[in-house]
Amino acid sequence: MNEVLQEKKIIDVEQIRSQFPILNRKVNGQPLVYLDNAATTQKPQAVLDAIQKYYSEINANIHRGVHTLSQEATDAYEYSRKTIADFINAKSSEIIFTRGTTESINLVASCFGKKFVNAGDEILVTEMEHHSNIVPWQLMCEERKAVLKVIPVTDSGELMLDELTKLLSSKTKLLALTHVSNTLGTVNDVKEIISLAHKNGTAILIDGAQAIAHTQVDVQELDCDFYCFSGHKMYGPTGIGILFGKEKFLNEFPPYQGGGGMIKEVSFAKTTYADSPMKFEAGTPNIEGGIVLGEAVKWMKNVGVKNIAEHEHELLHYAIAQLKTIDGVRIIGEAKNHASAVSFLVGTNHPYDTGVILDKLGIAVRTGHHCNQPLMKRFNIPGTVRASFAVYNANEEVDKLIEGVKRAKKMLS
Repeated sequence: MNEVLQEKKIIDVEQIRSQFPILNRKVNGQPLVYLDNAATTQKPQAVLDAIQKYYSEINANIHRGVHTLSQEATDAYEYSRKTIADFINAKSSEIIFTRGTTESINLVASCFGKKFVNAGDEILVTEMEHHSNIVPWQLMCEERKAVLKVIPVTDSGELMLDELTKLLSSKTKLLALTHVSNTLGTVNDVKEIISLAHKNGTAILIDGAQAIAHTQVDVQELDCDFYCFSGHKMYGPTGIGILFGKEKFLNEFPPYQGGGGMIKEVSFAKTTYADSPMKFEAGTPNIEGGIVLGEAVKWMKNVGVKNIAEHEHELLHYAIAQLKTIDGVRIIGEAKNHASAVSFLVGTNHPYDTGVILDKLGIAVRTGHHCNQPLMKRFNIPGTVRASFAVYNANEEVDKLIEGVKRAKKMLS
């Protein structure tokens, strides 16, 4: 299948959809149209099988067992780490398993703050960040007596890069920003921003939660210091995520948590710690999640990340064009570089009301502020209706969305 897809650079949507059992179900008596992929993606049969296989065949604790099951589980877990490292062009020692993007960012905020941030130093974030890339930095700044500064966005939902250059200073220790906005779908020019930050001597963290399933990520090419993402947004399980960190930082970071597995030697007088990544993986991890995330990565590679991106790009632009034909529909965020999601409002109707009507039609979208309350305040709106796409979505589902929006508009008018 991979060779055919790579050669033709197309997606056989029906063949892809056949691999996702949940897409066969009905919601409120209607065929499910699942357009909430920015919140979480559905899982292909290969991933579901991998979950079953782990618990049926090799369930055991890892890293410290001499028996066969423990060794097999350890090998599978570490093979998955290497698979993920290869996927983003990193070293295995730079890949830390976490519970998700949120924990990855919290880990960096805690450890970076303790090691590198002093009173009066500054941290930069952007106005389009998810709360998970705001609150950890606020907590760290409060603890270290540092200052949080914000890069604003334009009316079209793009970063004001001229303001970024003004905000960068000798006090700027770290810049944290999203690769792709979970609300606006804006694709930030992270490579250019990373270059600007590094010229200033500023470290940079990229929240890749909304990018990893939609574009090929190469951390060496980007030259980012940290890159974070979650398994459940890339066809894998919930409760598992990745922190990529450059070795020069991970080697200097203090431990994030203490416990078994992250030590070299413990005595009541002194404890010495393991090298990365073990230093940051205290306790029994989500073994199943770690192993199965590697299977999700393999599945994406088999389909072809470029093929996925091209298919979703066509869907997104078709959806935006069709939404614009509906009188009174307002698109929130129309950046030149756009991916995976479109946010909109239907007249003066509250997004929740639109979402409820769409759900009755079997159409799953996300409504609300999308953990982007500062961004909603910037646009002076209570929230949006967000439709977000994955490789298994089809034009026919976009058509059903459009029909549903028209119906919601009529019912709410």
